[in-house]
Amino acid sequence: MSSPSVEYSSATYCKKFIRRFLPNEQAVILAIILIVSTLLIYWLSNLLMPVIFSIILAYLLEGLVQKIEHKGIPRLISVYIVFSTFMGVLGYILFVLMPMVTQQAMQLVQNIPQIIKRAQAEVMRLPELYPQFVTEDRIRDIMFKVQQELLNYGQDLISSSAESVVTMVSAIVYLFLVPLMVFFFLKDKEILLNWFIRFLPRDRHLTVKVWREVDMQIGNYVRGKFLEVFILWFASYVAFSSLHLNYAMLLAVFMGLSVIIPYVGATLVTFPVLIVAAVQWGVSSDPFMYVVIVYGIIQAIDGVILVPLLFSEAVNLHPVAIIVAILFFGGLWGFWGVFFAIPLATLVKAVINAWPRLEEPELLNEM
Repeated sequence: MSSPSVEYSSATYCKKFIRRFLPNEQAVILAIILIVSTLLIYWLSNLLMPVIFSIILAYLLEGLVQKIEHKGIPRLISVYIVFSTFMGVLGYILFVLMPMVTQQAMQLVQNIPQIIKRAQAEVMRLPELYPQFVTEDRIRDIMFKVQQELLNYGQDLISSSAESVVTMVSAIVYLFLVPLMVFFFLKDKEILLNWFIRFLPRDRHLTVKVWREVDMQIGNYVRGKFLEVFILWFASYVAFSSLHLNYAMLLAVFMGLSVIIPYVGATLVTFPVLIVAAVQWGVSSDPFMYVVIVYGIIQAIDGVILVPLLFSEAVNLHPVAIIVAILFFGGLWGFWGVFFAIPLATLVKAVINAWPRLEEPELLNEM
């Protein structure tokens, strides 16, 4: 049997361990709110995705509404102005941008055999240029495997076309419900917030403190990210169109979306841009070099000017933390998990920084 002193020391250690992480009632409240919110979003994300998506859009548009309000314009008029602009942008994306991107994507798919044939001809020159490093049989084997993978990928696309009807119905529901809910979330913000706050405990100072820090950083980051996507897309489209590069709009969209995934996106989008340019003009041609130079300039402007200007010190996370957040939240929620990985990592950091805890010397003395 264990002695009473050992049991007492173990119980004391457990109490101090709990005090270390849950030192007061506000910390418990914050922990419960975070856990319940995470579980609800994880379990109900498929069912309530239109609602969650509408809340995100309304949250992003709220910053524009407040800026217009600060100029002396009533909130209702500000909401109408921002919402009308939002619907105009949405209409352009749906009826102008998406048809162009879809058409160019179909053209690219139809030209894949030609692209493969051209690439194979270029690759087959490698044994002649570098016989000491690669053989012709090895090249043929690699090209055969690549063709098989592309064939399997095409078959998967065909098999998944049966789900297009369900996807179309879901898209129609989204197009009707999401803008409607965004409008009411903006218009009745105070009413909805007051109703929601009724379910929160009265003593929520720590939760409010964390929310204020997260609201400032996440709002600035996401709005800046949308602006960065637009600037990169527009600049890329103008540059690629001026150079008469094939699939200019499709590649420009890839360029814009590449900034969503830090470090990785810019690397991934390099390959389609260079491959399309190489197939169109050849690697040794002047137009190909112009595309490489323009692409490098756009990426440099994004990294040197846009990112510091749009984000400044709003997000101060280590690159390892960013990569881990992308892998973790992307695995949970797919595309939106990747897009909001950095804001969610910022939330985790804000909770850790604001979490009340005992001072280390005091804790050591008590233990």
